[in-house]
Amino acid sequence: MRSALVAAALGAVTAVMPAVVVLPGWTQDAAASAVSIDNFTFTPQTLTVKVGTTVTWTNKDDIPHGIASDNNAFRRSKALDTGDKFAFTFTTPGTYKYFCYVHPHMTARSWCSQLAASAMA
Repeated sequence: MRSALVAAALGAVTAVMPAVVVLPGWTQDAAASAVSIDNFTFTPQTLTVKVGTTVTWTNKDDIPHGIASDNNAFRRSKALDTGDKFAFTFTTPGTYKYFCYVHPHMTARSWCSQLAASAMA
């Protein structure tokens, strides 16, 4: 019973995690590939970009944050002070989980997909 409750709770947390969805073959502006870090949260909750897009995280909090992948899928950022930025270019399809290594409760997921843009509409 306890394991079922833990699994249900983890599923609920996973459902609200921010995401980056990477799709090939369509264009977007730079604002569509930006993530802000503010109030211990990654925003937007879901970000859709094409393969090859550089996503930029900007720390808008008054305290440092850092971006790291839980399986080293991308390089770790330096500690980001207020106004500092970190960028990563998504070139390979897959699932990327990332978190703030200063505040490990701050988590997010990134997906790189080969889906056509029309499949997401």
